[in-house]
Amino acid sequence: MGLGYPMIALRQFGSMPIHLYWGDDEAARSRAVEGLVGKLVDPAWASINLSRLDGNDSAQAGRALEEARTPPFGGGARLVVLQRSPFCSQCPAELASRLEASLSLIPADCHLVLVSAGKPDARLKTTKALKKVAEEHSFPLPAIWDGEGLIALVERTAQELGLQLEPAATEALAEAIGGDSARLASELEKLALYAGSAATTPGPPAPITAAAVEALVGGRSTSALAVGDALLAGQGAEAIARADALLAANEPALRIVAALTSQIRGWLWVTLLEQQGEQDVAVVAKAAGIANPKRIYVMRKQLRGRRPGHLLTLLTQVLEVEAALKRGAEPGEAFRDAFLVPGTAA
Repeated sequence: MGLGYPMIALRQFGSMPIHLYWGDDEAARSRAVEGLVGKLVDPAWASINLSRLDGNDSAQAGRALEEARTPPFGGGARLVVLQRSPFCSQCPAELASRLEASLSLIPADCHLVLVSAGKPDARLKTTKALKKVAEEHSFPLPAIWDGEGLIALVERTAQELGLQLEPAATEALAEAIGGDSARLASELEKLALYAGSAATTPGPPAPITAAAVEALVGGRSTSALAVGDALLAGQGAEAIARADALLAANEPALRIVAALTSQIRGWLWVTLLEQQGEQDVAVVAKAAGIANPKRIYVMRKQLRGRRPGHLLTLLTQVLEVEAALKRGAEPGEAFRDAFLVPGTAA
């Protein structure tokens, strides 16, 4: 039972009648569901054989189980999509019992698609029962600090849409859009139209270029973490530009300061513990107050060659911003005055 993004155009689902889709990438989940609809449901019979229900309503969740046991009419299969499925989270006892009784009664030409944002709770009896019979796919969004994960998201989405990207274009899209999966798909579709209209010869369109991304997408995603990354690289002007973008988007200045403080303190802990020879990422993550130990591997790459003294200087700059804000300084000026300090380069 594999996890990951299905290739909707090529995936053969076989006869498994239950599909478990979960993860916080709503756009990718939706594409997977619509791909399944297009593959299994006869459009002429869709009004009868396709049901879309909401699991937040226990009555609709129960109805989904009933409809999934009803053979389809006409051509194609019956498909029942239950968004916000309760069966792998907080499932009422009555619904859990109905689910367990229904699993063996779903015909091969009926498909029950259980969709949820959260990861299934492996401790639940319903989750254990579903994992034995369901085809499972996860749709996680990469964390904002996970540069490689963001690039992989762009690559997967382009592959699902049948598009080719130059490596520089992939990186540019990851930089411009970050983890906004819905916007990513929209921008890729726009870039595909642009590439098709710009083609001068017949045949498959050429890979999308970084120049096309710059021309059509422009801008870039930013966050307090990106401000910190710029500071770490000694790019004071870049850090100010990103801080200004956040302020223009109505991000509270003190919230930016709090995020930067937490980020730099985490870096400092990682650097100090690494100097002491600590290799256990779980120990380092706990000391640094980082919930996901996998982030330590990314941070170690970022911090290679950095000294604690440099990180203490960055922390001092951020504390100066906080002090200026609390004295009533204009937010943009507070960041500019603190970040344009000589000697901040790595």
